[in-house]
Amino acid sequence: MIYFNNAATTWPKPDSVYKAANDFFRNSGMNPGRSGSMEKVDAVQLIYEIREKLADFFSIKNSAHLVFNSGATESLNTVIKGVLKKGDHVIASKVEHNSVIRPLERLINEREIEVDYIDFDQKSAEIDYKELKNKIKDNTKLIISSHASNVLGTVNNLEKIGKIAVAEKILFLVDAAQSAGVIPIDVDKMKIDFLAVPGHKSLFGPPGIGALYVRDMETLLPLKEGGTGINSLKTIQPEIMPDYLEAGTLNTVGIVGLGAGLDFILNQGLKNIHQKEMKLLKEIIDGLTSLPKIKVYGKKDIENRTAVTAFNLDGYSSNQLAFKMQNEYDIQLRGGLHCAPLLHKFLGTDNQGMLRISPGYFNTEAEVNEFLNIIETLI
Repeated sequence: MIYFNNAATTWPKPDSVYKAANDFFRNSGMNPGRSGSMEKVDAVQLIYEIREKLADFFSIKNSAHLVFNSGATESLNTVIKGVLKKGDHVIASKVEHNSVIRPLERLINEREIEVDYIDFDQKSAEIDYKELKNKIKDNTKLIISSHASNVLGTVNNLEKIGKIAVAEKILFLVDAAQSAGVIPIDVDKMKIDFLAVPGHKSLFGPPGIGALYVRDMETLLPLKEGGTGINSLKTIQPEIMPDYLEAGTLNTVGIVGLGAGLDFILNQGLKNIHQKEMKLLKEIIDGLTSLPKIKVYGKKDIENRTAVTAFNLDGYSSNQLAFKMQNEYDIQLRGGLHCAPLLHKFLGTDNQGMLRISPGYFNTEAEVNEFLNIIETLI
C-alpha cells in the first residue's frame, strides 16, 4: 500500500513509537497518581518529563500550562465552550475545520454569540488579514485561526494575527493540527493564548492523544470535571494547572507514544523532516499541473506551506477517484469535503469535493512517481 493521507494521521509511525508504547503498556500500564508501589516505571514522573519536553518544543515557559487530552478537537472545544459567553463576538476564517465551526455554530444558538467568518485569498490561501482587523468589534472576545489549512496546506502568519489580537486585547486561539511537528511554533513570539495540538499527526504519536496550551487558566472554565488524583476532599475542580483541565484518567500509553514521536523529531531535525516532505510535495504538484484535465487548488509553489495539496480530475467526483485509487491501485488518498465546509463553499467545490494528497516523511520518490503514472494512465 502507498499511503498519502498523512494530513489525517501520520503512518507508519517510527519504530521507536511502537516500542515505547508497547513496553510501557506491558510493564507499567497503571493509572498515574492512583496506583500503588508495584509500578516498574513511575508514570507520574514520566508524564512530567514528556510534558516538559513538549512545552519546550513550543517555547512554553511553564509546562504546567500544557495539558494532555484526546487531541485538537477536545482542545478547541475546551477553549470555545470555556471562554465564550452570551453576546461575545468571535472572528474565525472560512478555512477552519469543523472542530471549530461546529462548536461555534452550536453556541450561536445556545449562547447567542456572534461569529464572523473571514475570507481567504484563493491564490495564496492565506486569510485576509485586513478583513480580520476590520471585523473587530467592541465585544470581540476571541480570534480563531488554523496555522495551516488541512485542505490547501498554506500557512497563516500567526505573528501578524497575534499582534492584532494583543493590540485589541482579544484572546487568540490557534489550531495547530496541520503544523505542530513540521512548522516551528513559539507561543510567546506569536502571542498565542491557546494552542490546540494533536499528537497523532506530524508529532508521530498514536491516535487519541493531544495537548492544549493555556496562557491564563482564569480566562476559561473547564470542559469537564472529575478525579485528578489530588485534593480529593474538595468537591470542585482543583484551581491549579494542569489539574484544572485534566479531569479523569490520562491516556498514559498515548503520552508515552507521543513522547517517543517527539524524540524522533528532535533526533531527525524538524527542518530536515519538513524539507523532505516539501520535496515530495513539489514533485506531486509539478506532476499534476503538467497533466491535462487536472485542477490543482491553492498556490502551486512550496513556500510557506505544509505537505498538503488538493486536486480534481475531470470526469470523476473526488470520492469516486479516491475509491478507485484505493481499490484498484492500493493507494490511500482522501476524497470529499475534509471537514472544511466553508472552504469548499467558498471555492465552489461543495458538490464535487476535492482529492487531498498529503505525503509524509516515510514516503518515497518512487511512490510519488507511481501515483503520477497512474493518474496519467487514467487521463
